[in-house]
Amino acid sequence: MIKIERTDDGKKGEFELYESDVKAGYMTYVWAGEDKFIIDHTEVFPEFGGRGFGRKLVDAAVEFAREKGLKIIPLCPYAKGVFDKTDEIKDVLSV
Repeated sequence: MIKIERTDDGKKGEFELYESDVKAGYMTYVWAGEDKFIIDHTEVFPEFGGRGFGRKLVDAAVEFAREKGLKIIPLCPYAKGVFDKTDEIKDVLSV
């Protein structure tokens, strides 16, 4: 079972992905004002690679942004690549 948890201290935050209660990867972000955040790093641990977990982390960030009316600045190369290839999530992309 896959679970994603978000933590946030008001300046930065993290989405952590767990598979069967084992941490499989994470994505970090920093706030850029009150209405946008910067995804600065996405990492899936090697033993969990190839399962689409990186994309699940990006999707969790997109869902969070939509729920809160926020925009995303994807500086992380992986997250930027997902945004470049996926038109249906560009509604939360900061221009």
